[in-house]
Amino acid sequence: MKSALVTGANKGIGYEVASILASKGIQVFMAARSMEKVQAAVEQLQASGITNVEAVQLDVTDQQSVVAARIYITGKVKHLDILVNNAGISGGFPQSALNATIEQFKAVYDTNVFGAVRVTQAFIDLLKAAPDPRIVNVSTAMASLTLAADTNSPAYDSKLAVYQSSKSALNMYTVNLAYDLRETAFKVNMVCPGYTQTDFTNHQGTSTVEEAGQRIAKYALIGSDGPTGKYISEEYFPEPESCPW
Repeated sequence: MKSALVTGANKGIGYEVASILASKGIQVFMAARSMEKVQAAVEQLQASGITNVEAVQLDVTDQQSVVAARIYITGKVKHLDILVNNAGISGGFPQSALNATIEQFKAVYDTNVFGAVRVTQAFIDLLKAAPDPRIVNVSTAMASLTLAADTNSPAYDSKLAVYQSSKSALNMYTVNLAYDLRETAFKVNMVCPGYTQTDFTNHQGTSTVEEAGQRIAKYALIGSDGPTGKYISEEYFPEPESCPW
């Protein structure tokens, strides 16, 4: 049986991705900071008939927590086929480039960038042991430098200096990670789930959680002929090669 780790899986997009992967017969470790919340999420899926899910306490900002999760999962499986770095925070509002505090930047980067790095590096050996490992880092169209600088874009005036820059940094990390793994069977991509109706957006958006989850899961399940090192935003650009960075 294949196995997957999804961070930030207690609700929203992470929960939906875990549900989709588990429905494909994959053993899914659903991870979140709060064991109580992620255990409740697991029990909700189990009540619906999806039993191949398990709760794991994992705070991506805490190295000891990441290591403990790695030790626990290593005791359960011989390899990890899929890693979805979904955990992320917005950092609150407003986020002016002039006025956002260093504390805001540190908190958001610690989760959105360093958190993904911590988890990836902790689990990379388990992933390397899988025949066709996949890593998906959840990004956003707001991280596109091209779109953010386009004065003709409808979203030009939507600026979140902290959140956007953290996801742009995550994109660059993903490109470098894919490069380092280019001679292996890894597929490593960054995927925008779309403007999704979750707590994160105050339930505003043009995509449902189900649609967003499918976009992420698609690239967690791609075959050997799939892309790697790509930034994909299918809600806005159905053809990945046309997606601006």
